[in-house]
Parts: sequence; C-alpha cells; structure tokens
Amino acid sequence: MSFLLRGVRPLGARGFSLRSGPRCSRMFGSGSLESPPGGSSRRGDGRWQRSAFAWTAGATAVLAGLGLVRRAEMKEQPRRQQQQQIQPEKPWGKEEEEDLARLCESFMAPPVSGLRELRDRRGDMRSRMELLIMEAQSQVCKALAQVDRGAAFTVDRWERKEGGGGISCVLQDGEIFEKAGVNVSVVFGHLSEEAAQQMRSRGKSLKSGKLPFCAMGVSSVIHPKNPYIPTIHFNYRYFEIEEEDGTKQWWFGGGTDLTPTYLNEEDAIHFHKTLKDACDQHNPELYPKFKKWCDEYFYIKHRGERRGIGGIFFDDLDSPSKEEAFQFVQSCTKAIVPCYIPIVKKHSQDKFSPKEKLWQQIRRGRYVEFNLVYDRGTKFGLATPGSRIESILMSLPLTAR
Repeated sequence: MSFLLRGVRPLGARGFSLRSGPRCSRMFGSGSLESPPGGSSRRGDGRWQRSAFAWTAGATAVLAGLGLVRRAEMKEQPRRQQQQQIQPEKPWGKEEEEDLARLCESFMAPPVSGLRELRDRRGDMRSRMELLIMEAQSQVCKALAQVDRGAAFTVDRWERKEGGGGISCVLQDGEIFEKAGVNVSVVFGHLSEEAAQQMRSRGKSLKSGKLPFCAMGVSSVIHPKNPYIPTIHFNYRYFEIEEEDGTKQWWFGGGTDLTPTYLNEEDAIHFHKTLKDACDQHNPELYPKFKKWCDEYFYIKHRGERRGIGGIFFDDLDSPSKEEAFQFVQSCTKAIVPCYIPIVKKHSQDKFSPKEKLWQQIRRGRYVEFNLVYDRGTKFGLATPGSRIESILMSLPLTAR
C-alpha cells in the first residue's frame, strides 16, 4: 500500500466557480495521488473521478494572503424589507398552543426547555432558536433514516447539572452510514475563565469573572460507509452573555461543509449552489464571504492541508439585527437536507475496492486531527465545566487511520 502513503501532490490552481448569478470565488483546489487507487477516472457520465483531493497549501494558492475574518456582518437591508420581515407579536390563542404542541411532538425527543417555558418566552430568541435547532435535528435525522432504509437512531436525552441539557441522536452501522450523529444542546450557567479567554482572543470584550451565559446549537457529522459518498458536517448556534450591568452580548455562528474522499465536481457544484441560494435570499455578498472563511477555517496547519471542499462558515454574527441574523440561520438549516441527501442517493450503490476503503480511512484520520486540535466548538466544549464528552466527541468516525 505504499502508493497510499506517499501523500499527494498539488495540481496548481485548478478549480471552478458557479455559473449562476455573480461570479463566485474559486471553490476548491484539487490534486491526485501519485498512484490513485482504483485505476482510471470515470468522467463523462458525472461519476466520481478517481482523483483524491490534495489538501495542500499549494493546491489552494488562490487563498494565499487572505487573513481570517474575525466577525461576520450582514449589510443593512432596505427599511421596507426589514419591516416586512419583523412581525409584531400577537397574543397566543388555542390554535397557536396546539401548533406548538404538535411541533414539539414531531421532534426526536421533548425539547430541553419545557413546553410552558417555551410558550411563556415565545418572543425571546432563546426559545425561538431552541425550536429551530430541534426542528433541524428532526428533519435531518428523518431524512437520513429514510435514505438508510429505515435505520433507527438511538436517542439520548441528557441533563447538565450546571444547567440545561441536550438530545443526542446517533445512527451506527447502518447500510449507508457508518456513523451519523446529530446533537442538540441547550446549556446555561457561568462562563469559565478559560472559555472567556478564548472569546477575548477573537475580539470579544468580556470582563473578568464568571459571567452568566446561554449557549445552544445543533451540530452533526455524518460518516458514510461508501468512500464515494462524502462526509458532511454542520453546526448552527446562538450564544448570549449577560454583563454585570444587565446588558447582553449575543451572536450567531455556524456553517455547513463537505469532505469527500474522491472528487465529483457535479456534486460539489450542487452542494455549493444550494448553500449559495440560501445565502442569496438575504444578501448576495454573504456566500462568497462565508465560503472564503470556511476555506480558511478548515485548514490543518501541521499538515499544510485543507479539510474538504468547504462550504460556508461564519461566527460572531450580530448584525444587522437579531431578527435578520436569525432568519439567515434559519435559511441555512433548511438547506442541509437538499444540499446532501441527493448526493447520498446518487452514490449509495457505487462499487468500491478495499484500496479505496483504505484511502477513506486515511482521510478520516485527517478529519480526526482537525477536530481534536483546531475545532473551535471542541475546544469550547472541553473548556466548559459539566460538558458531555460523548456529545463533544460525537464527530469522530468509528474507524480511521
């Protein structure tokens, strides 16, 4: 297997951009094995090309010189559009109560917050975001179970003694998916100094002391068995910190990214275009900005390699308003199933060899390295007292090399 271990060589500046709408930045750089496993390429019918990704700095030279953006911003929309988006609250009647109850019944498990609490805080962003991430978890899990011929998720509803809890949904050893995990967490308490220091390093102005905080999000990593089906990762979250004087700092973060073992450009175009369409509903400048940020964030520094073909990534999003930022996140969560499930269905019956499976295992090793060494969410979780280690490490595959 020495040909698998020689590494990869860059192919220069090859890439592509979407043809619809404004021209986008280059999406990815690619490379090939010196001796690619599996033989010749399959090109004309849009099947997987037999070239492995080269996640090297040379293959992504188009990104050279770009600095990591520290804060996500959305430009102000026209006043009329803002007025249309932000609807005044109305008193809840019996119909609204029943709608909320039906929505919660459709989730994988009861929400972390009780039904009465969600109803009483219905206009508060904490309640709205909790319902959004619970709904996203349910939609993704049901779509995955359906494509995996009815495979069942193990659902674990857990509580955190310091405050809050979560719902972990894991599917293992299915016909299609080796491991698929979709987690929801809603936690609150006091921010540890270590976690606060991480935020200060990103430009947050936080005073010393244990500040009250609330953090919630949905996160997922899906590892398929077939090396021609890519791994997908997504995470969407909301964070709120209360200062001593009662004022609150808040922001949203998140993203969706794809990590294939073997390149199929048609699938990459479909994935990126679906995310672009979701971003363009709010501002056409968001996709190229958050796509570039994603390319830079998922970089394995000690390897000089990039993890996957990117997608979108943003953090510290606190403009132009809380309502508009929330609606943007909502659009992103609705794009998860359509950007990924068609790719899974397309390649679920693709044949592969033991050599190709071995290459998938090696690429997964890189995935593990990034998550344990660089991932911001993993670092925050491990630095937060009372965190559930099983949920934090859910992103790791069952097997890797």
